[in-house]
Amino acid sequence: MKWFPKYIPLFLIRIYQKTLSFDHGPLRFLYPYGFCRYIPTCSEYFYESVTIYGFFRGSFMGILRILRCHPFAKGGFDPVKKPKISSEKHQ
Repeated sequence: MKWFPKYIPLFLIRIYQKTLSFDHGPLRFLYPYGFCRYIPTCSEYFYESVTIYGFFRGSFMGILRILRCHPFAKGGFDPVKKPKISSEKHQ
């Protein structure tokens, strides 16, 4: 069951986004210009990092992003860094 650890946090993130999130869920009307300081939002970043890097590394990256999100953070555009593909693999 290699897929098991990866899809559980992805499912939980989607549940959070659909229910409690001020940016994605039913409470988004409270903040019409968005609540999160970053683009993409922290939950989108967490979801994408787990999708790209897997459960352990993606979760670590997502937790670091959540820790960076505080009232004194500048925010802005902060996408998930895509893994570099070495040219040796394609030869």
